[in-house]
Amino acid sequence: MNPADEILDIVDEHDRVVDRVPRGEAYARGLRHRCVFVQARDAAGRLFVHRRTATKLVFPSLYDLFVGGVVGAGESYDEAALREAEEELGVTGLPRPRPLFRFLYDDGAGHSWWSAVYEVRCEMPVRPQAEEVEWYGFLTDDEVARRLDEWEWVPDGLAAYERLGEFRSAG
Repeated sequence: MNPADEILDIVDEHDRVVDRVPRGEAYARGLRHRCVFVQARDAAGRLFVHRRTATKLVFPSLYDLFVGGVVGAGESYDEAALREAEEELGVTGLPRPRPLFRFLYDDGAGHSWWSAVYEVRCEMPVRPQAEEVEWYGFLTDDEVARRLDEWEWVPDGLAAYERLGEFRSAG
C-alpha cells in the first residue's frame, strides 16, 4: 500500500479521535494525528541513529534519533511502537518497547501530532528497511552529542530527544 493511503486517526488537542482520513490528506491539510518515537539501544547501550531516505513523505534525508512513525487508525500507541520498531530495525521478536511519556508536538507550520516516546533494547543484529533508512549506526551518547550541531535532524525527533533528556534528569 502507498503510505499516503494509510488511514490515520485525527485527534484533537486532548488526543481524542475526531476523524479518520488517509495519511496524505492528513499531511496536506496539517491535521493532528498520532506518532510513536522509540529510542533503540544495542546490548552495549549505544543509540541507533539513522538517516531517512529521500522518498519519505515527511522530513526526507534528515537524521533521526528514534525509530517510529504514525499510529494507524484504531491502533494503540503500544502496538504501533512495537510494529514500527520491528519494521524499521528489520527484526522480529523485539521486546515490547517501554512507554515513557507523551507530548504534543506542534511546529506552528502545519506539523502537529501527539507523540508517545518509548525505549527498547535491541540485542539482535538489525537489518533496517531500505525504503525507510538510507544509513544507520549505533553511536555512543558522546558521539550523538558531538553530531547534534553537525547533522540536520528531524525536528520532531530532536524535540522528543530534548524532552527525553529532561524526563530522565527529572526522574
